Amino acid sequence: MDQPINRILIVEDDQRLAELTAEYLQANGFEVAVEGDGGRAARCIIDSQPDLVILDLMLPGEDGLSICRRVRGQYAGPILMLTARSDELDQVQGLDLGADDYVCKPVRPRVLLARINALLRRSDAPERRQDLTFGPLHIDSRQREARLHGQLVELTGAEFDLLWLLASNAGRVLSREEIFTSLRGVGYDGQDRSIDVRISKIRPKIGDDPITPRLIKTLRSKGYLFVGEAP
Repeated sequence: MDQPINRILIVEDDQRLAELTAEYLQANGFEVAVEGDGGRAARCIIDSQPDLVILDLMLPGEDGLSICRRVRGQYAGPILMLTARSDELDQVQGLDLGADDYVCKPVRPRVLLARINALLRRSDAPERRQDLTFGPLHIDSRQREARLHGQLVELTGAEFDLLWLLASNAGRVLSREEIFTSLRGVGYDGQDRSIDVRISKIRPKIGDDPITPRLIKTLRSKGYLFVGEAP
């Protein structure tokens, strides 16, 4: 039986770029729709519920960050943000507002495809363990939520994915290369600091001390270690 075709919505006002991207993705087996107006994008995402959204940061009508913030309560699929800026602040802000990953323009088609496939695999793959508990911290992959002392922890989608990856490998050091390959489908380039920034944001949310962490430890030149053993 044939697998269903994944539907992708491209929100991009550069018509030529949107057309080229759509053609490339269609040639790789995706069904693609394009929306060029930021003012209509949020409603289009919510109404059509695509399997993945490629969302440009700079749009007429409404910018990508605002769109991401507005749709997150009604759209649970992966959001891949496109940015022409190399400013880390923009990238981190996008992740904080609910984007799952980002790609800098000019977009290299093979990199974009790898990121899309990685996001879709994470979205579709069943988890072997569906919940983990470490003292007062409970992480539920089915609900995609974490609770500390019974209280819901406010995590972005990208933060939850990283926390789950670390926690489900508790007691094992994960290198930045492993983390990037698992979460983003590409190797670590030695420059991107988004994982480090994301971990610094996760720590206080789960009750970890940012100065002397006991749950998520940074091992210099090695990577990150989630301390603890799942029951």
